[in-house]
Amino acid sequence: MKTADVQKLYDQYVMPTYTRVPACLVKGKGSRVWDIEGKEYLDFFPGWAVDGIGHCHPVVVNAVKEQARKMLHVANNFLNPKQAELAKAISEASFPARIFFCNSGAEANEGAIKFAKKYGSETGRFEIITMKNSFHGRTLAAMTATGQEKFHKDFRPLLEKFSYADFNDLDSVKKLVTDKTIAIMLEPIQGEGGVSVATREFLQGLRKLCDEKDMLLILDEVQTGMGRTGKMFAYQHYDIEPDIMTLAKTLGGGVPIGAFVVNKKIKKEVLTAGMHGSTFGGNPLVCAAALAVFKVIKKEKLITNTVRMGEFLEAELQKLRQKYPMIENTRGIGLMRGLKLKEPSAPYANEAREEGLLINATQGDVLRIMPPMTVTVKEIKRGMEILDRVFQKIQTQKNQKSEGCSCSNH
Repeated sequence: MKTADVQKLYDQYVMPTYTRVPACLVKGKGSRVWDIEGKEYLDFFPGWAVDGIGHCHPVVVNAVKEQARKMLHVANNFLNPKQAELAKAISEASFPARIFFCNSGAEANEGAIKFAKKYGSETGRFEIITMKNSFHGRTLAAMTATGQEKFHKDFRPLLEKFSYADFNDLDSVKKLVTDKTIAIMLEPIQGEGGVSVATREFLQGLRKLCDEKDMLLILDEVQTGMGRTGKMFAYQHYDIEPDIMTLAKTLGGGVPIGAFVVNKKIKKEVLTAGMHGSTFGGNPLVCAAALAVFKVIKKEKLITNTVRMGEFLEAELQKLRQKYPMIENTRGIGLMRGLKLKEPSAPYANEAREEGLLINATQGDVLRIMPPMTVTVKEIKRGMEILDRVFQKIQTQKNQKSEGCSCSNH
């Protein structure tokens, strides 16, 4: 088969819910992927950050193989040793917690929202404050929590009683708090929102506000969690703990898993038997993969590598910024970086793909660059050389077009 053959099947049988690019990827290893025609790409946005330890890490692949030979699935009314071990690993890496397993970040956020509403039910509190330009998923509650009108407009009426504050503006949040507010929910770094980083003052202020008002602080770490920012979890940069944290993406190393993590500081039982569930959530296969991810991060010292490579990547992006006036600024932490442009970013992401580099355009004018935590100096240099060529090419094309227009006016 060729890319065109696969595209025809998609056109006939697959719902068109994604803006798909004309590349059919069939193989991955580390920071590289190959398409069905054999073209190689450097992947600096691997699987929307799912492949945070690189594509097909052998430790994860072997863990999946070993578990698949034994048992693929166990119903959640039976005990599952892999799930128990993974819950322990997450708790020990974050804060004393109890964990619910599901299949995706959207489901994890749905569960966190449901937990918050149940937590507030005894006192009649059910309102949740989230942030403008946030993104929490595409299921109904997660979509409503997402503070972007473009995701809402065709699906009204939405779930009631969500309100949207300005990110990094504590006063904006305080103005929305009522006697019905039960939780504040946000991403420490808004990924889809343009790689906007929460300030220390903002997150610490939210923690204090939640403590004062007996509200839950919910941190969506679906994209930032599992080492991406140079800490195992992004909240650890801020000297706070959330009441609930949601995880997915890198947690599974490529297989579908999500979780919401409830701090044991919440003493009362909130969700009890029969109140929440997920048929496939936390089955042995995905838990074996996630345990392997923890093993790889520790054994290969990927947190340390993320800090080092993140600093190197930032320095290389700053060089591009100095060279090209269309770059407004750089932003991010660790290996979660963005280039804010003064013009649309999609043409740059598309041209980069043609040149063999996979990155992401978001918020109209931001290039999101998130290589795997296993990335090397050599790979970053190669990626930045490609990006340099892309900026040079587009700038030259714009100059030529501008000169052509000038000539035609004489």
